[in-house]
Amino acid sequence: MYNKNIMYPQLETPRIQLQLLTLDHVEEVFSLFSDSEITKFMDIEPCKTLEEAEEIIQFHIDDSGCRWGLFEKESSQFIGTIGFHYLRKADEFIAEVGFDLHKAYWGKGFMTEAMKEVISFGFSSMGLDIIDATVDPKNERSIHLMKKRSFVNCWGKK
Repeated sequence: MYNKNIMYPQLETPRIQLQLLTLDHVEEVFSLFSDSEITKFMDIEPCKTLEEAEEIIQFHIDDSGCRWGLFEKESSQFIGTIGFHYLRKADEFIAEVGFDLHKAYWGKGFMTEAMKEVISFGFSSMGLDIIDATVDPKNERSIHLMKKRSFVNCWGKK
């Protein structure tokens, strides 16, 4: 793990406000991570309690990376999360990006929009050399997003 004092600001896209997750967002995080379709390709079980959602948020607060909550500007609706974790430095400064989105917003370009802003912040403000991601090979939507954002070595059905 690489510990670096990085300031993570609120970010913004044309349709999304990206706010750092806090324990005040526990109900929103619970609504997202209690859905088995959202956690299907993750290494976690769906949340069954608010305490489990709180643990997810606390993990990201304690981590050297960050996690933003995605809020649709038009409605202020919480629609997902995105952020950096597993920051490490060897020869290069590397972080892994992770993301998730409420089903109602799938296929509407919200995550593409958020990913563009977060990747730009990672390279320009954090000084990252490499941004990587771990995606389940059966998660075709995420693989499509990764390819769209020019990640290399994305595997999936051709």
